[in-house]
Amino acid sequence: MFKTFINAFKIKDIRKKLFFTFLMLIVIRLGCQIPAPGVNQEYIAEIMKHLFGEEGQGIFGAFTGGSFEKMTILALNITPYITSSIIMQLLTIAIPKLEEMQKEGEDGRKKIASITRYVTVGLALIESGAMAIGFGASGFLNEYNVLSVVTVIAAMTAGSAFLMWIGERINENGVGNGISIVLTINIISSFPQDVKSLYEQFMKGKTIPVQVLAAVIIIAVVLAVVVLVIYLSDGIRKIPVQYAKRIQGNKMMGGNSSHIPLKINTAGVIPVIFASSLFQFPIIISNVVGYKGNGWWSQILKGLNSNYWFNTDKWIYTIGVLVYIALIVAFAYFYTSITFNPMEVANNLKKSGGFIPGVRPGKPTSEYLDGVLNYIVFIGAVGLSIVSIIPYIFNGLFGAQVSFGGTSIIIVVSVIIETVKQVESQMLVRNYKGFLND
Repeated sequence: MFKTFINAFKIKDIRKKLFFTFLMLIVIRLGCQIPAPGVNQEYIAEIMKHLFGEEGQGIFGAFTGGSFEKMTILALNITPYITSSIIMQLLTIAIPKLEEMQKEGEDGRKKIASITRYVTVGLALIESGAMAIGFGASGFLNEYNVLSVVTVIAAMTAGSAFLMWIGERINENGVGNGISIVLTINIISSFPQDVKSLYEQFMKGKTIPVQVLAAVIIIAVVLAVVVLVIYLSDGIRKIPVQYAKRIQGNKMMGGNSSHIPLKINTAGVIPVIFASSLFQFPIIISNVVGYKGNGWWSQILKGLNSNYWFNTDKWIYTIGVLVYIALIVAFAYFYTSITFNPMEVANNLKKSGGFIPGVRPGKPTSEYLDGVLNYIVFIGAVGLSIVSIIPYIFNGLFGAQVSFGGTSIIIVVSVIIETVKQVESQMLVRNYKGFLND
């Protein structure tokens, strides 16, 4: 694999793309260190600690690479674009006009991408405005006046739009999916601090045998999670398809066989993001309104807070894990249902003269695909749930607090796999051996 990477740098085009991508990542990390004008950085840091503990930043903190906690010009980071992309996917199903655009091919996708950009800027304006105006008088801004509010809104909105622009430039001139690359570098940026935290917590000051045992356990857990994510990302169920022979002019057409690849993890990381966001929303709202009660609502909030899960002193709060898993499974089915239409696939097969052996064309094919899909979606959702809760288990039982969680690991591993595949495909075009053959 390393030899193939060396060969990749020998190819001028790929070397330029890799260098451009690396340069953009440096720009992103520099931007994450520039503080937003007029913002009290300690204010938001205290809120983050109150919500997620000393080490944890929550899913939003991980996605922004710590820039939100530091309140930099890239505090919102790429999250408005992620949200707008999800909104557009949902609206494409609900609004016929957008659905028609999606079916128009490249032109339609460009129109939807353009709308997504406008929605991203709109969301960035709303989010930055809500923080500047809503928290301004409470200490969020050093000076709470019109000029400081407008300055913060302009700076954070421009920062989010700038990252969106960088993502698109990486798509054109770099390697991998630009937005995914931006998200991945944000998550990876917290890894060194997490390694330091684990070292100080489980190894520092211990005897050499204890240090070795702790290091082996930590590495084994991380590798096990990574391997599981790889299987989830690459696992597919191949549905065989046979095409009927037909005469066209003087030639015999068709008769070949193919397959429909159904991914085990059809919804990707979206179900985990939805479930995590839904859990954190009541906690954030309660903190914003200043709720300090100890009644039944306080107990529910603790059940929603992952910091209380698998706590050996109060197992009752671990019930929240069951709700969390149920939401992941539900969102996996929901998201799959809006992104994959068995009836449409069945009709396309019928029009092209294809059929699944042993299954009649039309509605029976649709029902067959729907049944297979329901089965593999459940497997994928269970796999996502396992990966997601493993960090919470170690956090609750052993106090292993780190900023990244199962969601972060899934994103990082998936993006790396896709990027490696893209570089591999470009090398194969140039008659080089691929990564998987080395």
